[in-house]
Amino acid sequence: MNKEAVPGGTERRLMTKYIFVTGGVVSGLGKGITAASLGRLLKARNLKVAAQKLDPYINVDPGTMSPYQHGEVYVTEDGAETDLDLGHYERFIDEDLNKYSNLTTGKVYWNVLNKERRGEYLGSTVQVIPHITNEIKEFIYRVGRKTNADVVITEIGGTIGDIESQPFIEAVRQISLEVGRENSLFIHVTLVPYLKSSEEHKSKPTQHSVKELQGMGINPNIIMLRCVKPLEESIFQKIALFCNVKPDCVIENLTLPNLYEAPLMLEKAGFSQVVCRELGIDAPAPDLQEWQEMVNRVNDIGDAQVDIGLVGKYVGLHDAYLSVAESLHHAGFYHNVNINLHWIDSEEINPESVESILSNLQGIIVPGGFGNRGIEGMILAAKYARENRIPYFGICLGMQIAVIEFARNVAGIQDADSGEFNEQCRHKVIDFMPGQSEDIDKGGTLRLGAYPCQIKPGTTMERCYKTLQISERHRHRHEFNNEYREVLEEAGLTLSGLSPDGKLVETVEFSDRPFHVGVQYHPEFKSRPNRPHPLFLGFIGAALGKSE
Repeated sequence: MNKEAVPGGTERRLMTKYIFVTGGVVSGLGKGITAASLGRLLKARNLKVAAQKLDPYINVDPGTMSPYQHGEVYVTEDGAETDLDLGHYERFIDEDLNKYSNLTTGKVYWNVLNKERRGEYLGSTVQVIPHITNEIKEFIYRVGRKTNADVVITEIGGTIGDIESQPFIEAVRQISLEVGRENSLFIHVTLVPYLKSSEEHKSKPTQHSVKELQGMGINPNIIMLRCVKPLEESIFQKIALFCNVKPDCVIENLTLPNLYEAPLMLEKAGFSQVVCRELGIDAPAPDLQEWQEMVNRVNDIGDAQVDIGLVGKYVGLHDAYLSVAESLHHAGFYHNVNINLHWIDSEEINPESVESILSNLQGIIVPGGFGNRGIEGMILAAKYARENRIPYFGICLGMQIAVIEFARNVAGIQDADSGEFNEQCRHKVIDFMPGQSEDIDKGGTLRLGAYPCQIKPGTTMERCYKTLQISERHRHRHEFNNEYREVLEEAGLTLSGLSPDGKLVETVEFSDRPFHVGVQYHPEFKSRPNRPHPLFLGFIGAALGKSE
């Protein structure tokens, strides 16, 4: 905790420190990993850390954006649909984020226009400065107040020079003046390209990017150099000189085979020490023993591997299933095995191809999604897993697929389907349940955020969780149709998890198998590299033939 002594021997909390992470030259440099790594390092120094992402796109949130463009939608405990970088923050910092952790241009203008319509600006002409920038500033300040954070780390999406991000840059410039230079810090992440023809790194793109940032009134305190090969000492000296920063404030950010090594690599370069010095924070050295042990386990796995098929409709962009993939790897760390993840487009699975595509897998996972494209391929995958006793893990849509497959091929309801895929279907074993949730804010028609679940004793769910009461994050619209509970249970499907009032089916399974489980929620959002989620542990354990 960032404190100072006052007369009388007591302590008082110092002002919240604000760290802003920007990016230059190109997008996709890993600003999110840099911000997340710093959060982990500062937390390891016993500081209370909050993190947030400012996105310049005009969508109100990413909830309606195509996974092919944006990747996965990450859901917080309080039901906010956010950018996938928040998943990095939670996995690294191990703190639950909230609706104040992600802000978009669309949300800013939505709030400002609603205030204007209500007359809150008293007839003033509404302008980018001060009204838009004030809205952004209030959002940044709010996350610190709500979490009582010592340090707020704010990542600004996009690349310096983009028109879309200019109001955010101006807002954080104003914040640095309001809180004082001693309470604010700017980290600029840039690319240092390596030219193979001349066998040298080039610093000029970084110099131009910093110049662009300085032209907007911001002088970065720390420059993070993203590179694929180790940098020569001359590069650090040149950038420090021409970009007007201290020599030890130019830090190498080398591409790593294991992203969880990033905090350790950056700390070897003195990252958190420099940050604390620049912000005047007196904090103990970081305790990274647990993180180091986790990284050591990962590096010591060796060649052992397990083949897992991820059957989805958005496999063309792996970020669409980022948290699922990371959760599988977390379980692999625990079981001391590499996850050989096979990305399988469900549209390519048909009765003729299913055997050749799935026969060499040790586990099949069907993650979330919306719409009817590729659904029949997923149903064939669930059927193949059931008939061949391959461990199956269905998440959200994957659970609904398991129910439809079981209803068709075991319970004899041959035209069973979901109301989402076929409105004219007679037997909607999955459907939108009228009246089941009018009293909750669902973000339109979605059930979002954390909800409790009561687990049935003697099930795979209980064996994995080792408790009967859980809470998990949801993001879905359709539910298990209660009219089919009795017929499906009689056919052998175990309804292993229900809402506390018993009205909603949250999980289904075959309890007599090592692992054939479907869950309506998204457990991947709560998995951590040093604390894997129990369902992913159970799934990978079953794929390895273990009994855990």
